[in-house]
Amino acid sequence: MDASEREQYRAAIHGDREAFEMIIRTHSRALFAIAYGILQNREEAEDVVQDSLVKAWKTRWRVRDPEKFPAWLATIARYRAHDVFRKRRTFPFSEDIIESVEREPTDTTTLDRQLHSALAALPELHRAALTLRYFEEMDYRTIENTLGLTNGALRGILGRALASMRKQLRPALASMD
Repeated sequence: MDASEREQYRAAIHGDREAFEMIIRTHSRALFAIAYGILQNREEAEDVVQDSLVKAWKTRWRVRDPEKFPAWLATIARYRAHDVFRKRRTFPFSEDIIESVEREPTDTTTLDRQLHSALAALPELHRAALTLRYFEEMDYRTIENTLGLTNGALRGILGRALASMRKQLRPALASMD
């Protein structure tokens, strides 16, 4: 993190609205990716980002170290997304539905569904790291700052997440050949 970013975070913490708006523009996509990774629903993820930013503005004074501001924002979004997720009603799949999905021919729609399912099966932190790196195309340093991870931890998480995705998607990709 360079000195200008640190100063921007410091100004936002002390109530500078313009600095906070710049932070919103910089981090809203990453917050959305985190929320979407948990919720798998665009509208709910957008609401979570909005709620998280409002909460961040109201409680910004709690951040003591400006360098931890991005990770703090990500934590707020992650907790808020979990709150929304827990409030959902869950409906168990019947065996008939599961069997019909398994019998479907593998086409791009089914592959998309399987990709979505494999991503959803990952632990939350793995899903967030993978989403930020490969869907949002963020660099490692930005992801480390956003998720509050070290470089080694991020690389390990991405490696395990990719290995899990490959293992889950191997049958679907093999049937496309």
